[in-house]
Amino acid sequence: MSDRLSGTRTGTPRVWWTLAVVTVLCALPFYLDAFWLRIGLFSMAAAIGAVGLGLLSGTAGQLSLGHAFFLAVGAYGYVWLAGEPGPGLPTGVAAVLAVLLAGAAGGLFSPVAGRVRGVYLGVATLALVFLGHHVLLTADSVTGGFNGRSVPPLEVGGFSFSTTPELTLLGVPFGAEERLWYLGLALFAVTWFTARGLLRGRPGRALVALRDSETAAAVMGVDVSRHRAAAFVVSSMYAGLAGVMLALSFRRVVPDYFGLVLSVDYLAMIVIGGLGSVAGATAGAVFVTALPLLMTRYADHLPLVAAPGTTGGTVGPTEAARYLYGAAIVLILLFAPDGLHGLARRLRARPGRRRTSPPPAPDPSATATPEPAAPAKEPTP
Repeated sequence: MSDRLSGTRTGTPRVWWTLAVVTVLCALPFYLDAFWLRIGLFSMAAAIGAVGLGLLSGTAGQLSLGHAFFLAVGAYGYVWLAGEPGPGLPTGVAAVLAVLLAGAAGGLFSPVAGRVRGVYLGVATLALVFLGHHVLLTADSVTGGFNGRSVPPLEVGGFSFSTTPELTLLGVPFGAEERLWYLGLALFAVTWFTARGLLRGRPGRALVALRDSETAAAVMGVDVSRHRAAAFVVSSMYAGLAGVMLALSFRRVVPDYFGLVLSVDYLAMIVIGGLGSVAGATAGAVFVTALPLLMTRYADHLPLVAAPGTTGGTVGPTEAARYLYGAAIVLILLFAPDGLHGLARRLRARPGRRRTSPPPAPDPSATATPEPAAPAKEPTP
């Protein structure tokens, strides 16, 4: 009975905190300008992709440097399926098919992922990035070549996530950023709960066992090749969803964005946030995504950082941001190998450790004064 009551006490504050965070996130479009909303949109899209890579690299233990390829499949798949030239499908259907297309691309590569591991898998996925970038530049009829293609706005049930038609709520004009904000929140919520459910279920335990020891996992009945391939497909679908969200946020896709640098950025996200953690991948995605944008806006107020478009001996905001989160990776690996999520967990647990427990109640039997022993009876003469 006491365990049940204690579980209720610990669960109730968490529910209230969750409701408070959701309420604040839903109210932000009424108070923030377009710049901060764009940062939020890019961060939510990056978090979706980082959660997928965290499942693959952090939980399943498979190194992947080709995450940018699957983001490109999702982004360009949506643009081609919903645009002209292309089938011109309804945008909602095109978004779903783009995610499935990214999963199919991961399925085609899954036999390699099921048999190769470690650095060799990283090199194999690295080839996907170079191959995909070459295809994006040469397939002009599908991708638009070097200049890319504009992104058709998403429409679901007659509601358009664009600036038209005009929409005003509580006196606040709702443009594309405000509308996409709620779409991003919904997609991120789906990503969050599905990923956590996957990690807490039997597939998640199988992937963790596979990461720790393939031999032990095989002895316990885990199909090693099938689970490794399945992890790659699921991660590719998350990346495809992130690619669709990025395309809608950017409103134009170009091949140079989906290069090796983007894959390295996603690796930095999961390392900084914490491998194998959904919350950690989210925190790392926000950090890596927001830092260069903030440094670009406030470059005039930062030392040794040049404003965009200027020349001199200083570094640009994007390069400075990469230096900073590169240093963050080094510090994380040295002092907090489990990332920001593990660091936050230890900080939460520290006050509980300092809390002194009350002394145990004295035992009456131990504190009672012992009675004097009776004198030995003299023998009867």
